[in-house]
Amino acid sequence: MQTPATWVVEPRPWEDPEGGALRLAQRAELDERFGCDDHEPGPAPSSEDIAVFLVAVDPRGEAVGCGALREIDAATAEVKRMYVTPASRGTGAARAILTALEATARERGWTTLRLETGDEHHQPDANRFYEREGYHRIPRFGHYVDSEISNCYEKRLT
Repeated sequence: MQTPATWVVEPRPWEDPEGGALRLAQRAELDERFGCDDHEPGPAPSSEDIAVFLVAVDPRGEAVGCGALREIDAATAEVKRMYVTPASRGTGAARAILTALEATARERGWTTLRLETGDEHHQPDANRFYEREGYHRIPRFGHYVDSEISNCYEKRLT
């Protein structure tokens, strides 16, 4: 089993082919979990609104996970496109990505991170992960206010 120290988490452009392949794999998995392709309230992230895009690379040089930050306001960013390939889950890759996103947010002066994930029925693993990483449930915000399939979380960065 790999430890978080074995991961290299690096910034990449949104258009990076390996990052794009990871996002497509995430989309396919969510389509299957939700039983449809209409499970993302609000605008999809894009190169125009993503401030940070990180990719986790394993010791063999394989891109196995990604995550992004979209600015909400001067103090707050939203975690987007957190994904780790099924074969790399449980290895510390997700924690490495989230830790790197949090460090980058601090460097940019953001003091709060928010995120939306699916409800406990569709994404129980994601809910457990964010709670374990110190995120606490908040009322649905922004584009997610009326989404019955969404849970929202927040973490104050110190």
